[in-house]
Amino acid sequence: MNFRSGRKHSFEIFSNSFSDIMFFLMLFFLIASTMITPGTIKLMLPQANQTQSMNKPPKEIAISITKDLKYYVNNKLVKFTEIESELLREKKENSEVHAIVRCDNAIAVQSLVDVLQLGSKAEVKMVLATTRKDATK
Repeated sequence: MNFRSGRKHSFEIFSNSFSDIMFFLMLFFLIASTMITPGTIKLMLPQANQTQSMNKPPKEIAISITKDLKYYVNNKLVKFTEIESELLREKKENSEVHAIVRCDNAIAVQSLVDVLQLGSKAEVKMVLATTRKDATK
């Protein structure tokens, strides 16, 4: 008696739909995990009559001096005599102002010092922008 059939059965697993489902599950968990903040602790904060506020970051002004002594404040061409009024206007809007001075390396030092004195007179912190010197030179 031969109980075996003449056909051989082969089993196949179609993984195309499985990979699609796994991809969508991965996307769902990635999106859901960014929306959940696990370190959040719910608290009822105490109340006070007066509060202390955090200072705003200082406002930055860019002052540029070209080699032909053209002055720019925040990319706007101004005369040398107008630089102080621009600094005072910015100082009036924000209590703390920092000015970053960028100048061409061919200008006279006195032109740079004159701009730095204007900042000092307007009580604005002045920072001179430089580039890194090559170690090979």
